[in-house]
Amino acid sequence: MTMNVSNVDSLLAQMRAAMAAAQGQPAQAPAAGGVDFANVLKSSLDGVNQAQHRAEELQKAFVLGDDKVSLSDTMIAMQKANISFQTAVQVRNKVVAAYNDIMNMQV
Repeated sequence: MTMNVSNVDSLLAQMRAAMAAAQGQPAQAPAAGGVDFANVLKSSLDGVNQAQHRAEELQKAFVLGDDKVSLSDTMIAMQKANISFQTAVQVRNKVVAAYNDIMNMQV
């Protein structure tokens, strides 16, 4: 799962808008061409899901003795799926921590 700078900027903009709303300030309009955080999150999770399914398919094929699937390809796919899942978990943890920080701010 990769998250580029524009995705991070979009997340920060949405967090700032939530903070402004919590403080009773008018929300600013999102920047033109902004990225919807929900869409970025969904596509990232879909990518993690696809990596896990690909690794599972390679595992099954290798166990069933498919000559086209090597052990190294299977192990690499499994590690990619694991790394993408761990990244998603860490991003989730950071978003939850940021949400908790925003909710605990004094109004």
